[in-house]
Amino acid sequence: MAAGDRERWDAKHRAGSHDADPPDWLDAFDAVLPRQGRALDVAAGTGRVARAWAARGLESLAVDVSPEGLRRAREAAARAGLALETRVLDLEQEPLPEGPFALVSCFHYLQRDLFARMSERLAPGGVLVCEIATLRNLERHAHPSARFLLKPGELLSLCRPLEIVTHSEDWRGDAFLARVIARNPG
Repeated sequence: MAAGDRERWDAKHRAGSHDADPPDWLDAFDAVLPRQGRALDVAAGTGRVARAWAARGLESLAVDVSPEGLRRAREAAARAGLALETRVLDLEQEPLPEGPFALVSCFHYLQRDLFARMSERLAPGGVLVCEIATLRNLERHAHPSARFLLKPGELLSLCRPLEIVTHSEDWRGDAFLARVIARNPG
């Protein structure tokens, strides 16, 4: 990733444009999501998902290219009384942290070659949770470009050979999102 991308994300995080609450749709899958072990949140931004994992009792590690986003993640975790480890990582240039992880998540970041590596980091029975916009999103928005959007059904193929627990592709508010929870059957 170019240094300009890091600076752009740092500026967005300083402006608070990507601060949000943890995704509430995960509540419906409480029984499927682990409550112990290690969790890895990929492209964590300000750590909304990583904090949700820490609140579940997981040893949560948030990785992102933006030092500013991760600083905000640590501050929010401290305010909530949560333990959160962070690591600045350029996912296009550096490897993911070593596993195994009970849970790996990736929200709103598409780097197709990461899926095999995320799956490899899962412990047996470990869970992968993803939410990424699809090409249908372009029906209402000019950005992000098609390069950063999934094709219909693509998320399922990226998650092979994991066992799919749940999958959906539909409009959620103003975005067309693909969501998956998949398990390492090993």
